[in-house]
Amino acid sequence: MKAMTRKLLVLNYHLMHPGGDSGPADPNAAFYLDGTYHLHYILGHPWNGGHSFSFVHVTSPDMLHWTWRKTSLQPSFTGHGMFSGTGFTTKEGKPAVIYHGFVSGQNQIAIAKDNSLDEWEKPYPIQASHAFGADGRPSQGWDPDCFQVGDTYYAVSGGIKNPLMKSADLKNWTYVGDFLKNELPGVVLGEDISCGNFFKLGDKWMLLCISHTFGCRYYLGDWDAKAEQFVPQKHGRMNWPRADLPAFVTGYRDFFAPESVLTPDGRRVMWAWLERLDRAICPKSIQSLPRELSLSEDGNLLIKPLRELESLRYDPVTLKNIEVKPEPDFIPGKFTTQRIADLPGDAMEIRIVVARAEAESKRFGFRLFAGGKDEGLPVLIKPETGTLRVGTTEAPFKVSDLPAGEDISLRLFIDKNLVEVFVNDRQAVVASTADTQGLTDLSAFTVGAPMTIKSVEIWKLKPTNQGFREAQKNRIWEPATQNQ
Repeated sequence: MKAMTRKLLVLNYHLMHPGGDSGPADPNAAFYLDGTYHLHYILGHPWNGGHSFSFVHVTSPDMLHWTWRKTSLQPSFTGHGMFSGTGFTTKEGKPAVIYHGFVSGQNQIAIAKDNSLDEWEKPYPIQASHAFGADGRPSQGWDPDCFQVGDTYYAVSGGIKNPLMKSADLKNWTYVGDFLKNELPGVVLGEDISCGNFFKLGDKWMLLCISHTFGCRYYLGDWDAKAEQFVPQKHGRMNWPRADLPAFVTGYRDFFAPESVLTPDGRRVMWAWLERLDRAICPKSIQSLPRELSLSEDGNLLIKPLRELESLRYDPVTLKNIEVKPEPDFIPGKFTTQRIADLPGDAMEIRIVVARAEAESKRFGFRLFAGGKDEGLPVLIKPETGTLRVGTTEAPFKVSDLPAGEDISLRLFIDKNLVEVFVNDRQAVVASTADTQGLTDLSAFTVGAPMTIKSVEIWKLKPTNQGFREAQKNRIWEPATQNQ
């Protein structure tokens, strides 16, 4: 896949770092406090002649329009670098972060002085009173998460094994044991659990996490209060290999290092770092669109684009009952595409609905930005593999798994070269494409039989990047590079 043109890398409505190349960019420590959303993300930067990491702090009224704040959680204050963790609230109602202190070799806790998150108490390490580890010595993982059950705090660390500790006061910790009661099929031996975020979702508990090799994934299950363990019942992935990667690539991480927040109206919203999606995107510290997570009636995960995105829509165009014909003379492997609409600009949402009866056992799809010799970005429903393909990525999705009578509903979000696709709130895939300038085709195709598209709705989306442009100039987020 072609690298994105650098001049196009000021995106319209995705959250991205204003300081140029800057990875890593794990989102961390998200809160909703006094009417404001807070999010942090990791920034790598020079420090005392070497390299270290800070938590850049951004705020928003709606998780779309972001303002950069002064970076408080940085080595000049903490005495160590900031590696991944999560945010939580103490029993006293104070915002707090748990994270791994880079170079310190220990997980750390810092508690905010107030809800602005501009000032913090000095962090301190957490240590269990019981030795653990294969060699019997105290062992500390990375990427910790802290959650509360009743009056008890629990802290779980990342790694191949995930030790669990508990505390009544966040100061004195006792080793409990293994966090997971059992592992599930489909998880590869040696796959770590890192960047964990553990929370209630409906009537289940969800562990949102990664493995460093295979990217973002999740477990759904129950909390066994007596055993003090998580009992996973389902496992799913949010990241999949691309066809353009080498067969023996050691890691694919297009969608990586997730973090979530609970909104005041009860929605669980997550972000992930788009790490290796594209050679140009990789160092730019770009976050995915916020996704709303919930459970379906049958207990499966639903993934919806943030509803506040609808507030960005304008200049709608609606097309109805579009007939798409297949190749007239069937030749295996050959098909033609049919132009169905023009793409209006470089920031838009497209919603395509295809009747369930039209989609059964049929291979069909769409192309974005096709034109001339450029084949554009394909979005395909593939019944023969039970997958949704976006660009060169294929993710599980079967029309037959949908409730009876439910139509196919595709929502495509285009932000210059970056595309995110959601299908029936049950699957989501991110992709990038080549330079799209001057390419405005939205085309459709079908194989084996004609198809009628019920509707195509296209909206332009207003940009939300004013705060980004201001932060490019004022650089309020820039951390110190040496001790003052």
